[in-house]
Amino acid sequence: MGDAIDRRERPPVKDWMSVLIFDGRGGVRKLTDEEETQPYSVPQKGFVLISGNARSPDFKVWLREELGDFISDMISVPSTRTRCVVMEDKAMVMLRVPRPNASPEDVGRQLLSLWLEKGKVIVSSELNIPEFLGVAQWQASHHAPLSPADLVARLGLRAADRLEPLIERLGDNLDSIEEGLMLDRRHDVRAKLAHLRRNLISFRRLIWPQRDVLNTLEIEDLSFFTPRDRVRLREASSRSARLGDELQALSERAVLVHEQILDTRAEQMNKTMLLLTAVTVILMPLTVISGVLGMNVAGIPYADSPYAFWIVAGSLAVIGAALFVLMRRVKWL
Repeated sequence: MGDAIDRRERPPVKDWMSVLIFDGRGGVRKLTDEEETQPYSVPQKGFVLISGNARSPDFKVWLREELGDFISDMISVPSTRTRCVVMEDKAMVMLRVPRPNASPEDVGRQLLSLWLEKGKVIVSSELNIPEFLGVAQWQASHHAPLSPADLVARLGLRAADRLEPLIERLGDNLDSIEEGLMLDRRHDVRAKLAHLRRNLISFRRLIWPQRDVLNTLEIEDLSFFTPRDRVRLREASSRSARLGDELQALSERAVLVHEQILDTRAEQMNKTMLLLTAVTVILMPLTVISGVLGMNVAGIPYADSPYAFWIVAGSLAVIGAALFVLMRRVKWL
């Protein structure tokens, strides 16, 4: 029960391309080399997934022949924007996911360019799409996507799965920064916090547009989208939105930690200025007295007394101690 695809329209099975047939009931199979020379059919309710290496010249040539110059350039040319574009009853979707084993400090982003139409999905990416999607597990569990929109939703969820542990690591880094601040280890806290905030900004630029792409695709009036497809896209969008909310919470915590650092530095500055002021207040009268007695003029009291220096020094010490005690009582020190 399927429509055979004409031999000229079928993509060749090469190392730069893979073809997966979804039967629309949870099953999936990969087109083998032997089947390349034989006409194959796609089940009426299923679809075909064609994924190719975005860097391969052969795949770019095939895209140009299949979709035309304009569409193939939009899909194959690297872009930094995540977006969804609908053209008649077809859609182009750009998603970005972290590279495998990426760290929060180096969240390299991988582009996924998808072309959606009834019964067909074309993916251009440097990723190994069958491995990224977990096709082997789908074949074992018979739980493959049922439609192109379901496949996009799975891709969005896979991207969120890669992002979630990285966001948790960012939260752990923020916890360690707060702990260091409480333990008075401030020498490197500001640099770590600035680095963390840059990472948070990078993650937010990745997640929020992706949520908008899934929302846009959900509300578009594509004829081959079913109510179940829209529910699946909404679930994937909600997952991205939840990760975005976690990032927003981390950003707000980082702002609070930054304000706490500034308050701590201001408090330290105030204490330093208060100490310098107190020292100045204590030394000022002593300086005036010693300056007056040190004038090189006649008539200085006890100028000829052998005990005059010790009397003046003792008096200055008593005055300084009295001023110190006074400041302690008024809690200036």
